[in-house]
Amino acid sequence: MDGELGAFLRSRRARIQPEEVGLPGHGRRRVPGLRREEVAQLAGVSVDYYIRLEQGRGPSVSDAVLDAIGRVLRLDDTEQEYLRTVARPAANARRKSAAGPATQRVRPGLRLLLDTIDKAPAFVLGRRMDVLAWNALGDAVVGFSRMPPKERNMPRHLFLSPRARELYPDWHAVAAETVAYLRLDAGSHPRDRQLATLVGELSLGSEDFRRLWADHQVKEKTYGAKRMSHPVAGELVMPYETLTVSGERDQTLVVYTPEPGSPTEERLRLLAGWAAATPAV
Repeated sequence: MDGELGAFLRSRRARIQPEEVGLPGHGRRRVPGLRREEVAQLAGVSVDYYIRLEQGRGPSVSDAVLDAIGRVLRLDDTEQEYLRTVARPAANARRKSAAGPATQRVRPGLRLLLDTIDKAPAFVLGRRMDVLAWNALGDAVVGFSRMPPKERNMPRHLFLSPRARELYPDWHAVAAETVAYLRLDAGSHPRDRQLATLVGELSLGSEDFRRLWADHQVKEKTYGAKRMSHPVAGELVMPYETLTVSGERDQTLVVYTPEPGSPTEERLRLLAGWAAATPAV
């Protein structure tokens, strides 16, 4: 993640046209979007200060300055928080290193909770979007138990498994959301070697991943909806909720919530019966 602050700021400068912030847009520009000098002027800081900040060699930067830059670049709340995180990598790394061991474990109570959710697919994600646990219906939908342990990772499954493109009809949208969430995680853990290895593996294995990673998009995944094309159940349209696990800052519980009385609910009920009757491989 070295140089992430500068790369992120440059990507955000590139998407803002001068006319959008009241600057003249005529004249030849070597790069798209705003120049560094223009961002500095609009944010009320010196050009030298902003250049040093973008190069990652500036002093400790205040929230006021980051907020001003965020306003100029029209960052949303998630992007603004990400900017604060990557602008202070040393402090952030100390905070994360004090959070506990890197080994990811799901406590017994959470596993029991998963098992009690019998009408909706559910699973627990950890760091790097590793899949740590799931219930029976979640397994029937996605097939976690049939994946080798190393492949139980959502980005790896999405970009390196041919089955993923068949499972998600809206694969490109799902892929963009996944990469944006992974980069958000990466910004919070700049020294995570396993994450760096994962990004390298995906970059080598997928042109789509390389392109999306280079866009520097960041996005939370708190709720939404996915469309799936299941080989047994057929089309499934499933809203989902993502809940942070209390006491486990890097774990989230994802629950798909089919509309009551919908075809998806009925198909999931039939899928649950099929899965219960199918011997484990």
